[in-house]
Amino acid sequence: MPGLEDLYREIILDHYRTPRNRGELAPPAVKAEGHNPLCGDEIQVYIDVADGMVRDVKITGQGCSISQSSASMMSAAVKGKSIDDIRNLVRRFKHMMSIEEEGNDSPIDESQSLGDLEALQGVVKFPVRIKCAVLSWNTLLDALNNA
Repeated sequence: MPGLEDLYREIILDHYRTPRNRGELAPPAVKAEGHNPLCGDEIQVYIDVADGMVRDVKITGQGCSISQSSASMMSAAVKGKSIDDIRNLVRRFKHMMSIEEEGNDSPIDESQSLGDLEALQGVVKFPVRIKCAVLSWNTLLDALNNA
């Protein structure tokens, strides 16, 4: 299905060329940092949490197109959502990336589309790049755990 692959490739490139939610948030926003030593990807995630909701999210960092596109897509997907909804979204994204979390046996609701995030599903064909795609998601979880 070359048409779908081209569309997905264009979505990834769009988020890489024009990243969403770039920048920093001042304290009391929570900051978490992630690093992938295998390829040098770095990400900083800033979240402003109030009343169980992520009111704002900003990202900074550098790295390959997959890590930076995934960070941009992640930031757009979680802004304005509840912490519970975000944790569920992270689980669904990791499941799509063929990553199963230990100790979490609750079923994953796959009935809802992940939207633009599904463009990253092709990364699974390249196992070494999966860490690039999930770096920002793991960093987001660190920020949520510190919020």
